[in-house]
Amino acid sequence: MNKYKIYFSVLIVFTMFQFSFSQKKDENIGSEVVNIVKPYTPTISDAFKVKETPVLEDEEEQKKEPIQYNIFSFPVASTFTPAKGKAAGVDKTEKEKLYNNYATLGFGNYPTINAELFITQNLSRSNYVGGMLRHLSSQGGIKDLQLDDKYGTTSLDLTYGVRERDMSWNVDLGVKNQVYNWYGLPSENIFFDDATIGGIDSKQSYNTIALGGKLGFKDGIFKEASMQFKRFSDGYSSGENRFFIKPDFDFEVMSQKIKADLVVDYVGGSFARMLDVDSELKYSTIIAGIKPSILYQQDDLSVQLGAGVFYATAKVNGESDGKIFVYPNIKASYKLVGDILIAYAGAEGSLQQNSYADFVEDNAFISPTISVSPTDNKYDIYAGLKGKLANSVAFNVRASYLNQDDKAMFVSNEFDPAYANTEGYAYGNSFGVVYDNVKTLSLFGELKADFSKTVSFGVNATYNNFTTDRQAEAWNLPQLKVGTTIDFDINEKWYAGANVFFVGERKDMITVQDDMAIIPATFTQKVQNLDSYFDLNAHVGYKYNARLTGFLKANNLANQQYNRWTNMPVQGIQILLGANYKFDF
Repeated sequence: MNKYKIYFSVLIVFTMFQFSFSQKKDENIGSEVVNIVKPYTPTISDAFKVKETPVLEDEEEQKKEPIQYNIFSFPVASTFTPAKGKAAGVDKTEKEKLYNNYATLGFGNYPTINAELFITQNLSRSNYVGGMLRHLSSQGGIKDLQLDDKYGTTSLDLTYGVRERDMSWNVDLGVKNQVYNWYGLPSENIFFDDATIGGIDSKQSYNTIALGGKLGFKDGIFKEASMQFKRFSDGYSSGENRFFIKPDFDFEVMSQKIKADLVVDYVGGSFARMLDVDSELKYSTIIAGIKPSILYQQDDLSVQLGAGVFYATAKVNGESDGKIFVYPNIKASYKLVGDILIAYAGAEGSLQQNSYADFVEDNAFISPTISVSPTDNKYDIYAGLKGKLANSVAFNVRASYLNQDDKAMFVSNEFDPAYANTEGYAYGNSFGVVYDNVKTLSLFGELKADFSKTVSFGVNATYNNFTTDRQAEAWNLPQLKVGTTIDFDINEKWYAGANVFFVGERKDMITVQDDMAIIPATFTQKVQNLDSYFDLNAHVGYKYNARLTGFLKANNLANQQYNRWTNMPVQGIQILLGANYKFDF
């Protein structure tokens, strides 16, 4: 609320006070002291996602009713004493109660189970604990598959934190188990007899345990620091340790704001064998760096000037190498028309630490035989415009040019009987990681709108043009991605929403048997085009009361059994029926 609205509110209160002395009826409503206490309500950082919506400025012109002032003069006796006034009655709207905890349970076809339990509790005015338990599983059932396609993920996250006036900190503990199957057997391109198919154990499991925390100060040079240790392992004796600490400093020198971000990041692990050689693969990388910058602000111009300096040492099977990297860290923005139109530009770079756990997060069907090394993001030069088309409509358009060395890309693993690898991932049904120097020209546009308090809409699109150095193609990277979403409240009880996303064509390298009638078989590597696809999802919910809500979700309504990855078709129409219950202790 701006200052004019504050002045207007004070004027109304003063007018009501003056008017109260002219009331004739003596009704005393008494007095009551109301103490409003809002304790800190904690959440877990990844408990749920909050959809970003445009900031709405409350500057709409409202129609004002004309006010007429009439003065009635009449004589009164000198002994007249005015009656004590009272405040005019105000109709109060019932405020919706907010609950600290919730439980969600849903069931669907393929048979699917989705469950969540979120609990948080204040131990005192500054101490809190919280926890989130999640489970999502499906027994599979995709048509025309020869291998099992069921999957499941179960995770538990716990947190304990303290938030005081000048300092806050929290400690987090997380454990997760994931089960997937390499079900994408390339049977259309390679002949596998029934005995071979029956002997394939396509199951893979991943286990994660992570302990971390965050510390922050309101005042002082040292602003905050985050740290985490993660142990990641799988069902094939692979193991990886990851540790990082990231302290941030923020201070002023001669009225100029100085910022410095530090990082120490270690990752190290091993695989029992490589895809083509029965030999152990060990790797480790240590990255240490600092990104200092100075912030200059004057009127509508804001400029951040800085650079990043990193040192990385990598070791693969005993062979080590070290190198220094220097990156730009420049950002600038200018308010062309206040907050309505803002131009921005920048040139940034960084040394990106890659890990087995991160690759699994992007593609759970990779094989435990990959190489792991960091990506050198040399520079990302970008420029764009953002702002508002109206108070409730925000937009953002950006063009960028990204230059990366050793960019990681997923590609189908080669099938070759000469590898003498009979593990469940060695039949052309899994993915490896290749690295290449890639330059990317990217165009991005986004529009978000809140048409009213009950209707919100968003759409975004990204176009990428990739140029590779050694690889024939930018494997499994789409040129075009489009997404749109809409959410609305039908009435006080019912709500609904939908989202659609489109992914353009990608390219992959696959193994093809030259002639299925010739023994011994010979094989050739071939570029495979993956068709574009779109996915339509929708949901509807009914709020039975403040605590209980029922919902129905439908995914892939177009029933496209598209391939997100080569030979990895997705499930068809998926229906999930469930309920959410909110509660307090």
